[in-house]
Amino acid sequence: MNRLTDLAGRLAGIAVFRNVLKLGTMSRLLNMLKEQTNDACGEFVNSLYKHGADISAYIAKAVTEDENCYLLRKAKRQQVPPVMEEAARRELLLFEEISMLTTEDVRTAMGYMGYLPGWVNTHYDFVSMYAERIDRLFTVGYGIFAKYTAFMYKNNAIEPVLTPDTGRLCDLTAYEAQRKKALDNALALIKGKPAANCLLYGDAGTGKSSTVKAVVNELADRGLRLIELKRPQLHELPDIMEAIADNPLKFIIFIDDLSFASDDENFGTLKAVLEGSVSARVSNAVIYATSNRRHLVRESFSDRDGDDIHARDTREELASLSERFGLKITFLKPDKETYLKIVESLAEKYGVKCDREELFTKAEAYALRRSGRSGRAARHFVEMLKAEE
Repeated sequence: MNRLTDLAGRLAGIAVFRNVLKLGTMSRLLNMLKEQTNDACGEFVNSLYKHGADISAYIAKAVTEDENCYLLRKAKRQQVPPVMEEAARRELLLFEEISMLTTEDVRTAMGYMGYLPGWVNTHYDFVSMYAERIDRLFTVGYGIFAKYTAFMYKNNAIEPVLTPDTGRLCDLTAYEAQRKKALDNALALIKGKPAANCLLYGDAGTGKSSTVKAVVNELADRGLRLIELKRPQLHELPDIMEAIADNPLKFIIFIDDLSFASDDENFGTLKAVLEGSVSARVSNAVIYATSNRRHLVRESFSDRDGDDIHARDTREELASLSERFGLKITFLKPDKETYLKIVESLAEKYGVKCDREELFTKAEAYALRRSGRSGRAARHFVEMLKAEE
């Protein structure tokens, strides 16, 4: 039995990191070790080159990103049986050995002295590397949560946002006190302290949604992730909470532009979550919702008619939904001074060349033509000026 045959047999029998063998390049690597032919070698190297030329780096990445039974037990802080610990250690040592395999080793085992396409080797201590990976589990996460920071709920699954908003708090001007409250609450969640469900409400265009996304970007490297949920999906909240309950990371469930009709069936679901019902409460997630309406429930005069014997109680229940958020942060339209401060900051960021007095005069005129002063109006105005340059 030559070395490649030995490695193939040992690799085929792994258990903890079994899913790694399902990766295309890894399956071709295993096939090369088994078949030991030019064709199998060419298939493997062709697949490897799509990820770079370093076989060691590829295997290290595949192993550290794998979602397996050992990692999940560690994430849940469960005891790992000694036999599983030993299996994981031996498999990591095997991956380390294979990662240092050279083209020359393959040629020698094949008894072939002709040309074979080569690759690069870099030595990694796989056991130490994976131990560090486990230590960082509660800030990096695992699976898709280790690769991405923002997610949406689609097709009954949590899916990553491939091009998320990358804005940071330092990119936003004004409303510093409001943003600090949103940030401090998220920090409490990360530290395992009591954190409140948060309602950011107020005038349109004042940066409520940007604040939530910037807070997540600010704390992503400390283990915070965002899952955005549309209002019609609110009935899925209990399932989402259950899906992330054992995850080592912390989550903000983000609901943008929240409001309800008085007969909306999603009202009850959100109410149950905010009140902390047993089926919906989890310790690693809070809700951040934005709304232009403080009371969240749209009500018409006709809603006050009807045959509801306890109509007043019903109206009070609907109107009090916002009171079930432990933290409410108000964003009002900026006054003239704040508006112009935002304009000036954005103009500097965009590199707009314009006299300060002229900039302010045009900004005020633009706000009058629009719905009034707001952070959104300031951004649209500065982007218009930049486009005209």
